[in-house]
Amino acid sequence: MKKSESVFYSRGVFWIICIAALVRTCNGDLSYSVPEEMKKGTVFGNIAKDLGLSMKGLSDRKARIDMEGHEKRFCDLLGGQLVIADRIDREELCGSKPSCTLNYELVLENPLELHRITLQIEDINDNSPRFPKNEIRLEIRESAVKGARFPLNEAHDSDVGRNGIQSYSLEKNDYFTLAVNSNSDGRKYSELVLHKELDREQEQEVTLLLTANDGGSPPKSGTAVIRVTVLDANDNLPVFSQAVYKVSLPENSPLGTVVVTVTATDADEGANGEVTYEFSHISDKAARLFSIDEMTGEIKVIGPIDYEDKNDYELRVLAKDGAGLASNAKVEIAITDVNDNAPVIFIKSLNVPIPENVALGTEVGIINVQDKDTGENKHIRCSIQQNVPFKLNPSIKNYYTLVTTAEMDRELVGEYNVTIMATDEGSPPLSSSKTIHLYLSDVNDNAPVFDEQSYSAYVSENNKPGSSVCSVTARDPDWRQNGTVFYSLLPSEVNGVPPSSYLSINGDTGVIHAVRAFDYEQFRSFKVQVVARDNGSPPLSSNVTVSVFITDENDNSPQILYPTPDGNSFMTEMVPKAALSGSLLSKVIAVDADSGQNAWLSYQIVKSTDPGLFTIGVHSGEIRAQRDISESDSMKQNLVISVKDNGQPSLSTTCAVYLLISDNLAEVPELKDMSYEENNSKLTSYLIIALVSVSTFFLTFIILIIAVRLCHRRKPRLLFDGAVAIPSAYLPPNYADVDGTGTLRSTYNYDAYMTTGSRTSDFKFVTSYNDNTLPSGATLKRSPGDNSECLNFTSLDFTENASKCSTLVNN
Repeated sequence: MKKSESVFYSRGVFWIICIAALVRTCNGDLSYSVPEEMKKGTVFGNIAKDLGLSMKGLSDRKARIDMEGHEKRFCDLLGGQLVIADRIDREELCGSKPSCTLNYELVLENPLELHRITLQIEDINDNSPRFPKNEIRLEIRESAVKGARFPLNEAHDSDVGRNGIQSYSLEKNDYFTLAVNSNSDGRKYSELVLHKELDREQEQEVTLLLTANDGGSPPKSGTAVIRVTVLDANDNLPVFSQAVYKVSLPENSPLGTVVVTVTATDADEGANGEVTYEFSHISDKAARLFSIDEMTGEIKVIGPIDYEDKNDYELRVLAKDGAGLASNAKVEIAITDVNDNAPVIFIKSLNVPIPENVALGTEVGIINVQDKDTGENKHIRCSIQQNVPFKLNPSIKNYYTLVTTAEMDRELVGEYNVTIMATDEGSPPLSSSKTIHLYLSDVNDNAPVFDEQSYSAYVSENNKPGSSVCSVTARDPDWRQNGTVFYSLLPSEVNGVPPSSYLSINGDTGVIHAVRAFDYEQFRSFKVQVVARDNGSPPLSSNVTVSVFITDENDNSPQILYPTPDGNSFMTEMVPKAALSGSLLSKVIAVDADSGQNAWLSYQIVKSTDPGLFTIGVHSGEIRAQRDISESDSMKQNLVISVKDNGQPSLSTTCAVYLLISDNLAEVPELKDMSYEENNSKLTSYLIIALVSVSTFFLTFIILIIAVRLCHRRKPRLLFDGAVAIPSAYLPPNYADVDGTGTLRSTYNYDAYMTTGSRTSDFKFVTSYNDNTLPSGATLKRSPGDNSECLNFTSLDFTENASKCSTLVNN
């Protein structure tokens, strides 16, 4: 046994070394010879070398081995070489056919190329001869003459060619010899030849050993025991009605279907003329599909008949009479095809995802359609059922390429379910379908789009830094990073500084925040550009304008331009003694840096020396005599004027107006006395009471007052000794007059006179402590073309020893 295995192994190695060389046909087909029963993984061919392609070329072109239907795959492509994928049993695949081939297809893509690969399976001696029965019984009459022949059952060897049965041998005995013959198809069969007459009285039964030998290396054999029972004479053999029975059988025939009835007759009578039937030679596969009735000779179907599995069968039938004489007949069964196989759709290649900007006519997949049937039943029509931007183009054999037919947009349709329908031309036709899912990959072809064409935001002045101003939103229909939107401010200048000095934007949410507090009096609006950029490659972007409007708040108290704010100096108005009721005596001029109703000013006298003597215009600030001036009226009149805006809540400022009822300066007493008297007024009393109420903070208050006074420049006096000051105007910082809201629309002249009795012989104009204070020798004007409506000053020339006039103008 070990020797046999060693010889078998040596033969396997020999076959591997001696594999037939590749045969290239004119149409690019490849052919290889492969012994059966080779080990899995054995290399038997080099595709790359045989096709003249590199390993990289095979990989790039997606080389693969395909085969029709779902048959078992016995070879595969590995690294450009053909290897055994599974055990190959030639006898199971091809039975007794002299030639056994397996057909495969090598598919190359880009461009599509098809090569047929034919594997010629070489038989090895892996099967021993077998007799249908281990015991052959013969009944021979003793009257049989010398030289009589008795056919014996053939042995069956699944191998073919030299590995099939080559000879028979008979154990040496006294009565019989063996004759070996060949039938018409070359198959060996044996006959028992009577060498010596039988004598039933001497020996009633003769036992012989029959051996069948094949021609393999090493050879194999099978044996059967022949038991010969000596009977009286039987001189007629059964005779078949036909030497060869040829029938056709549709596939899928139901079990029990009678294929054919073989008939043999025997001229003998009695038991010698009774004929029985059996298979003398039948393959294992045929034995599972057909049976024969021993008495009637009916051959019936006992298993599933499939044309696609095997389309013809050959059976040997033995007819034997009661005495053991027998004859043979051949039965050839041709299986006819029935359209019982629907087309099968195979997706050989599918390039997904598909870029949405793919060009028209681009190949996205390779489809193969197969039908195991034959003839018209195998012809297939293939189509796409839905209205989709794809079509099937016929290619090589039953291959189709799936190509695009229209432009695609993932944002409109992101995926397609394409149903492929395959229908054969059988009767009735059979069809099958397969749905493939195709989805598109995103290309950054959409820029972000803002929800609005422009944005407007309204922010109250004095807002908190970091507060939200507004939010912008842009949408990008692209996918993932191509649709991820980031926000930023476009570099530019707002009032000479970058927009980031005023605003910041959240790059992810688009929420715009204020970086600083805004002041309506500095600027009322500005614009910035917001950029929305996606994260694609290359990135796409769009801009939008955001207009920010600052809304006013009542955060500025009215500012007194005339008379000047309280300080170390004071100003006095001369009132003629003959002034009549309604006469214009003076005017309080005030402005408010706010706008709108926050800058609407109203005037009110809150305190006066003689409450019934003077009145003030609520909106004009004009001080007029409420009645005629009389001699009994006090020469020195002090008024406290409150100026209040119309904001919510309203803010107010007070100022003191000093009036002297006199016709000339000679009658005027020391002006310093008025200051002294003012300090002793009720307002001073109120101040003292307030200071007493906070006596616990007295020391701190004194230190604070001293520190504040040291930080401010000393206010110069406008009037020295007995001279009367010309009113000077105080202009608050950032003042912007708003039409209809200020109080500078009328022109007023104020005269100052110098007397010969003045204690001081000179009259001085000094610069105000505030840079924006209108000097005594200047005219207040609006600069032409100045949008900020700021006030400019124009110097006036003064001539010595003459009366001087200061005019306040609001154009």
